[in-house]
Amino acid sequence: MALLADRAFTSRSTLQRVEAGDPAVSMGIYAAVLNSLGLLKGLAESAALTSDPVGQVLATEALPKRVRLKRTQPLEPRGDG
Repeated sequence: MALLADRAFTSRSTLQRVEAGDPAVSMGIYAAVLNSLGLLKGLAESAALTSDPVGQVLATEALPKRVRLKRTQPLEPRGDG
């Protein structure tokens, strides 16, 4: 346990809080512990957009239904003959 705490640059007491799942421990400490265990890649994969289908649906629903572009210049009369 002391070796893991040293590799994660944290104290043994903080490491015990991580093991207990204490939500007050910062995400950076969790990432450092996962890195020390060689499991940091799993954290990145769990945060990937492709692994969150509910979030994808919510983001799609939040998109505007119609986009209106603002005109930068007034329209000129057309010379239809």
